[in-house]
Amino acid sequence: MKTSHGLLDVTVIVPAYNEADHVGDTIRSLQTQTLKPTGIIVVDDCSTDDTGQVARSYGVKVIRPETNTGTKAGAQNFALNGHVDTSLTMVLDADTALAPDAIERLSAAFDDPEVAAACGFVVPRHVRSVWERGRYIEYLFSFSCFKEVQDFYRRPMIASGCLSMYRSDALRAAGGWSTRTMAEDMDLTWTLYQLGWKVRFFPQAVCYPVEPHTYAFMAKQLRRWSHAFLQNVQLHWRGILRIPYLFWLAMASLIDGIVGSLFFLLILPILAVAASPLFLIGYVVDAPLILVPVLLAARRRAELGKALVSFPSFFVLRLLNGWHLLAAVWKEFVLRRPLVVYEKGH
Repeated sequence: MKTSHGLLDVTVIVPAYNEADHVGDTIRSLQTQTLKPTGIIVVDDCSTDDTGQVARSYGVKVIRPETNTGTKAGAQNFALNGHVDTSLTMVLDADTALAPDAIERLSAAFDDPEVAAACGFVVPRHVRSVWERGRYIEYLFSFSCFKEVQDFYRRPMIASGCLSMYRSDALRAAGGWSTRTMAEDMDLTWTLYQLGWKVRFFPQAVCYPVEPHTYAFMAKQLRRWSHAFLQNVQLHWRGILRIPYLFWLAMASLIDGIVGSLFFLLILPILAVAASPLFLIGYVVDAPLILVPVLLAARRRAELGKALVSFPSFFVLRLLNGWHLLAAVWKEFVLRRPLVVYEKGH
């Protein structure tokens, strides 16, 4: 899929809203790839800061809709419809930088004609606050453990929206990125499976997003992610019944999330007060099972010290995750008040 100029036949879409502080790093990481893209399009989604001006200073194409699209999906579709004519389309968040060989690594997935999408390994760019440290451990664990198993079955649960590459024809056949849920990446991934495509996870393709560094920003993100997962389950459960592995993976994630959250936030505190404080050990009883794959992943990255220091923060983030999932279950399933406003925090 290389062009006659030695470029990869891919257009990179970078949706951006008020990302003047980060978009420059993102563009530089694209322009210094070992295998460069044919084109880079920054969608300045009616930013109120200098996002568009900063992006233009790097010589890339900048487009701006007449009004704010309201979602990342809307911004990406604005670029896809009329501005992309390459065989591959890649999306990269405007606060996310790439490892120098990420595009080259990710493009290898499309040697298989049955693959419609591919995603890479995600590592927080900054690991300083308790929230960033918790997310760092969460990513090391999930991407080096669960995602690897999912890829074995060619069924990653989600082609992560911060970095994914698609066959443009398959992307268009799926309708692009839908705005019907708060997670356009999960929605698109599950749609592609139902259309008969495969999705791959290539851990060698690494990206570095700016993760929420304060409680307020993390709470916004977890609120959106929790509602988005439940929305996709409601939307797709009939369709994924025909894909047993994906169906049971989604159901297991849903049940584990709800039961685990109730256990940590309700049952353990009651047992600790009513029976014995020893029940508080339950908060960390699974620590060895999490620590082993985390340390193995950290060792490969030469980050053992960072992982050990960050590990306690994972349990703080897990409690916050549980709270937002239960709140989302209550609002989405009981009150029938779905989340409809897209809020991004970092």
